[in-house]
Amino acid sequence: MTPLALVLSTATGFAQDTTTAADAQAAAPAPQTPPADEASNGQDIVVTGSLFRQTDNATPSPVTTLTTANLDARGINTVQGAIQSLASNNGPALTNSFTANGAFAGGASAVSLRGLSTNSTLVLFDGLRAAYYPLADDATRNFVDLNTIPDDIVERVEVLRDGASSSYGADAIAGVVNVITKRSFNGISGRAEAGISQRGVAANQRLTLTAGTGDLDAKGYNAYISGFYFRSEAVYNRDLASPFNSADQRGVGTGGPNNIVNGIGADGLLPNNGSVAGANFFVRPANGATAVGGSQFQLLTPGCLNGTPYSTTAADRAQANNAAVANVVCQQDLVNQYGVVAPNIERFGGSARFTAKVGDAAEAYMEVNFQQSSSSYSGDPSVIRGNAPAGILFPQYSTSSAAAQYAAGSAPLSLPVYVCPRGTVTCTAANGSLNPNNPFAAQGQNALLIGALPDTVTFNGTRNRVYRAAAGIKGTIAGDWNYRVDATAMHSDLRRTQKGYVFVQHLLDVINDGSYNFVNPALNSQATRSYLTPDNINDSSSDLYQLQASVTKELFTLPGGAAQLAVGGSIFYEAIDAPSANADTNGPTQRYFSINAFGTSGNRTVSSAFTELQLPIVDQFLVNASGRYDHYSSGQSNFSPKVGAKFTPIRQLAIRGTWSRGFRIPSFGEANALPTTGYVTNNATLFSDGYLAQYGCTVATFASCPTYIRQGSYGQTTLASQNLKPEKSRSFTAGVVFEPIRNVSFTVDFFDIKKTGAITSLTAGDALAAYYSGQPIPEGFTVTPDAVGVGFEGATPRVGLVQSQLVNANTIHSQGIDMGGSARFDINDNIRYTISGEGSILLDLSTTFPGGRKEKYVGTLGNYNLTAGSGTPRWRANVTNTIDIRDEFSLSGTVNYVAGYNLSAEDQGGVRGDGGLAVDYLPANVDGYITVDMVGTVKVTDKFSFYVNVLNILNDLPPIDPATYGAYLYNPVQAGEGIYGRQFRAGVKFGF
Repeated sequence: MTPLALVLSTATGFAQDTTTAADAQAAAPAPQTPPADEASNGQDIVVTGSLFRQTDNATPSPVTTLTTANLDARGINTVQGAIQSLASNNGPALTNSFTANGAFAGGASAVSLRGLSTNSTLVLFDGLRAAYYPLADDATRNFVDLNTIPDDIVERVEVLRDGASSSYGADAIAGVVNVITKRSFNGISGRAEAGISQRGVAANQRLTLTAGTGDLDAKGYNAYISGFYFRSEAVYNRDLASPFNSADQRGVGTGGPNNIVNGIGADGLLPNNGSVAGANFFVRPANGATAVGGSQFQLLTPGCLNGTPYSTTAADRAQANNAAVANVVCQQDLVNQYGVVAPNIERFGGSARFTAKVGDAAEAYMEVNFQQSSSSYSGDPSVIRGNAPAGILFPQYSTSSAAAQYAAGSAPLSLPVYVCPRGTVTCTAANGSLNPNNPFAAQGQNALLIGALPDTVTFNGTRNRVYRAAAGIKGTIAGDWNYRVDATAMHSDLRRTQKGYVFVQHLLDVINDGSYNFVNPALNSQATRSYLTPDNINDSSSDLYQLQASVTKELFTLPGGAAQLAVGGSIFYEAIDAPSANADTNGPTQRYFSINAFGTSGNRTVSSAFTELQLPIVDQFLVNASGRYDHYSSGQSNFSPKVGAKFTPIRQLAIRGTWSRGFRIPSFGEANALPTTGYVTNNATLFSDGYLAQYGCTVATFASCPTYIRQGSYGQTTLASQNLKPEKSRSFTAGVVFEPIRNVSFTVDFFDIKKTGAITSLTAGDALAAYYSGQPIPEGFTVTPDAVGVGFEGATPRVGLVQSQLVNANTIHSQGIDMGGSARFDINDNIRYTISGEGSILLDLSTTFPGGRKEKYVGTLGNYNLTAGSGTPRWRANVTNTIDIRDEFSLSGTVNYVAGYNLSAEDQGGVRGDGGLAVDYLPANVDGYITVDMVGTVKVTDKFSFYVNVLNILNDLPPIDPATYGAYLYNPVQAGEGIYGRQFRAGVKFGF
């Protein structure tokens, strides 16, 4: 069955796209409180994207509405999770799971509508802007962290699936997510729930409590307070089912490689060709000469503190000589030992709101929120050279003055680091002694130290505290002038803690003075370990202050109703201060290995004026026009117009459409950031046969290439620019809303977005192709080779870094169709059946470069660099079926679908659909992924209910994907939490 049939064969659309608020409430599987901006009659609402109050939310622009009832029916326990599950969230979203896999913006979650990036979707709180997360996605894209949403007071989330710069200004190119909080609450309510996977991992707990008093209509006021707590435990690869829990892929497909470090093939070190990396120390002579017993390497930590010792020669194995130092390596399954799937997440917070009538014609409110969101995980052992293209040398002799002499005349880290000073000072027997950590010292040789600390693993943690206050007043003056004034202030305070990372100067110190025992690290004191890897704590912040006011007035009467005009203005200040966690300002040794040195700071004030005109020409035809002018203190300005119309030829059918222009302001990361480097795993398409011949392999036999090539990576260094211009966009939508009978509705909407002047770094594939084919490097790039491969000193090194500057260069096109609807049937007086669903199909997502070259990404892993290899699946869809019995028992089942894709990406130098990122032991196409969730609820009393969720009830694991680098062997965006297998969750809700 095709995804389209999956949605439409059930005669559904999506419950979020109902025509009226009343119908939405009736169709929901559980009772709802009135929407936050809903008047006392339950009909007069403000829909995201418009300044006018109205009774019909089938506006010219398509809007999806998520309510707490929708989430409960699908077993989704956070608003962040609900937004990530939207079918229209089909771009390079940032998920919590990717936080534990190298994300620049660790600890955060971001939505990405329409296949575009996270900075093209605007996130609002009650129609007002929110502060950016202090860290930027890929160090360039600023976004609002979905983890900062206070779940317990959210009334609904409206997702405007249309360009909206004419209403909200910058960043609303792909759409708007508007989080709307409760306007009032009376009584006491709460819930408690806990869940865990069938494998005993991914445990999670949730507690909420809300208490309120007062009645706005009867007493003229309402006040409530609320608090919540949420926690989910970290998951590691070792917790997962095979093959996602091991680096040994020999049982995958037709027989994958044994990627265990020093994994043994038929005889010797196959297929990783002599690699000795891992969480142990190895040495080899610095001059590349053969070491003891014919082995090029020598284990410095005999017996292996991590892994299993293995002799590299048959003779040694026959003698059971695994305790020997020479010819012994350590086998390690780094994926199983250290791989991280998802971090520990803990969130808690509180909110308070007071709303009061002011006279007979006004209403004022004040709201405060606090939330702390933390994430943490333990990672790999700390490496002693990171991505620096050279190792650390143990000199033949050691001397107490060597470190100071080295620091005085230090060379860049791209050069070999010699602790024994060069030049006029030489370590000799006269001023030093034989280095006890150098087994080749007596032979007159320096030793190259490689590997990672066997006694220390890295730790990464973020703690983000968000403070927000908002206040406002709305009412009517002079009889028919409606006004609204809102103000908000939001501050985000982020602390990032990194432990276990080697500090370069301290490594030189302990090598020099012998305080660290490299031969037997187990004997090192905690004080020595702490000195070698001091804690790195970095504080960042962001701020947002906004004042916004608008007035609306009925101008005159048309056959279809009153013509309305709205005008307004806004001023807001935003700032980010995110200093580098690993600055190089004090020289190349006063820093950490493998902590990326990105950071940014900046601030700006934005003044805006906007207007909107609504003309109900006749009962059947409505026209809406809006426009907004924004001026930035950084010098940019933009005017964004929009026109929309809705034609209702019959009551059952509405035809709608919009045309608009929008813009995205260059982010602080794009304009002001330090140079940033992200690492991308090498794949076969990067290389040429001529280049790989030096390593005894070809593109076709890439799996047999040395680990140096096959498991290497290259860094993409991006330079910011203050000369960037805003990205511009043109978008239009066209759709229908069809309600053949009451309680049955369908929607279909076409969208087309064209973004010009898109900010991008130059395509790294062009520079890589030139380097590996021996051609001149294209203009605008700087290519830095990596260290030479051990054992391949005479070959051309792989690429270490590709550097380019951000430019306004590309045109991005996104086109697709959304569909959805809902149907509700009363089987009899006691049984009600509801079915709802949504689907989104991308027809095109492509980038056109200067000169006309075009890359297409739909149905592939492209844009590989932008999406962390999570790709652009063509389809996303979900369908929910619910049975209610006497309003006392309900059972819901949801089918979730994400389409498959081809393992190719044109931005990696391949051809769309050629499977260029595939491996020879797996198919070139990754299958689609389907999961089924079940939710059962029992209403014990009018004030108490109990529910049980079974997620991924069929225990289906995601398809194997060897190319996505945001997770190991699977696509985290396609899989979601399905990677955990079957999960169970139970909870209670109460309300008085």
